[in-house]
Amino acid sequence: MRFLSLIRIDETTARPPSEQLLADMGRLMEQMTREGVLIQTAGLQPSAQGARLRLRGGRIAATDGPFAESKEVIGGYALLEAADLDEALAHTRRFLAVHGEGWDIECEVRPLMADGACG
Repeated sequence: MRFLSLIRIDETTARPPSEQLLADMGRLMEQMTREGVLIQTAGLQPSAQGARLRLRGGRIAATDGPFAESKEVIGGYALLEAADLDEALAHTRRFLAVHGEGWDIECEVRPLMADGACG
């Protein structure tokens, strides 16, 4: 079963990762890929580089970033293969643990719908 781990950060206080953290994350991602757990992962550029589209009342409105009303934004994601939610959470804990102290990160882990179904 596939799960999406959405990595939420506070753009106002987030700091760039150290060289050590990047190396540790690289090792973890290689290990999880070899284990068949990590399918894909990526970080996202700051929200100032993006935009939002919203459909409301049949009208689509666009808002350019950064998004002042949002303190926490999605900073990245990981697509995981796991037997169940508990296993997906265990793998996400591995990701969080490699950061160590001094970080304030939240991951939302949700199963993907079967066969690409939407809604």
